[in-house]
Amino acid sequence: MVVDVALLILSLGVILLASVLFTNAIEVLGKRLGASEGVVGSILAAVGTAMPETVIPLIAIFWVGDIQAKDVAVGAIAGAPFMLATLAFFVTGAAVAVYGFTGRRERGVNADLRGFKRDLSFFVVLYAAALSTTFVHVFALRVAVAACLAASYVVYVKVTVSAEALSLGDVEKLYFARVTRLGESTTLTCVQLAASLAVMMLGGHMFVVEVEQLACLAGVSPLVLSLILAPVATELPEKFNSVIWVGRGKDTLALGNITGAMVFQCSFPVAIGIVWTPWNLLENKGVTFSSGVLALSSALGVLAWVRLRGTLPRWVLMMGGVFYAAFIAFVLIHVR
Repeated sequence: MVVDVALLILSLGVILLASVLFTNAIEVLGKRLGASEGVVGSILAAVGTAMPETVIPLIAIFWVGDIQAKDVAVGAIAGAPFMLATLAFFVTGAAVAVYGFTGRRERGVNADLRGFKRDLSFFVVLYAAALSTTFVHVFALRVAVAACLAASYVVYVKVTVSAEALSLGDVEKLYFARVTRLGESTTLTCVQLAASLAVMMLGGHMFVVEVEQLACLAGVSPLVLSLILAPVATELPEKFNSVIWVGRGKDTLALGNITGAMVFQCSFPVAIGIVWTPWNLLENKGVTFSSGVLALSSALGVLAWVRLRGTLPRWVLMMGGVFYAAFIAFVLIHVR
């Protein structure tokens, strides 16, 4: 067990290192492209960090292909938006509080809320449509919904790119350029970006393996593991990236990394799940559907506060932890 704990800690260190490399590379790439903070956070960073966990359900659906694998894929597809809308929000709000109380930054959230509201509005509409599709049993209608979800992300990208937003500001020199003493270039930036994503996937795999080992030793059931513990690992990159950006006072990037990933996860991956899996979210005592409802509730609560009050206190973000705790309690009570 000591070895497993040590490897678990090592995996977290690997993911943190990858996140540091990733945030640096994505900022440099955004600067070179002349992109705004909204585009860098909500599109470039969000899609980049969402790719590792998106690959998992795709492999389960198109490579493995059996019913059990497709069930796993549905859980992974639905679990990603839930983790982002609850635990990722909580971690970001908590990071603002910790950095603020230690004097490393201001105590409040300082972000461009226009992009934040746009992202959450897209998410609420798209994910509500995705959840409601579980009650649609006509395949042609499901295909139509899936096509609309995929097309909606294209619209979202166009709106985000064309929206008025804050400039990216100053960024650090590319780390790979410092180490290799080569000139900073787009090619080297992409190399660092690709390397960071590869290391993220390695660290995430290590984390899942060690969590499974420790869960088996503790007598935790595989289903509980897949519903609660495994999804945490797949969303660790977004959480780590956001914590790093919060520490640097770049709250727009931190929040955009989460909300942009939420929009992406409930568009293309969900569209694939609707068409190529049974997409019955009411199975397993409704656990998957409940996670979706809780994710929507968390996002709606934050969106309503921002729209009505025009501010985003850290405690509002931290309320996502309440929804995550409610889900854990639901799973422990109803799943054996």
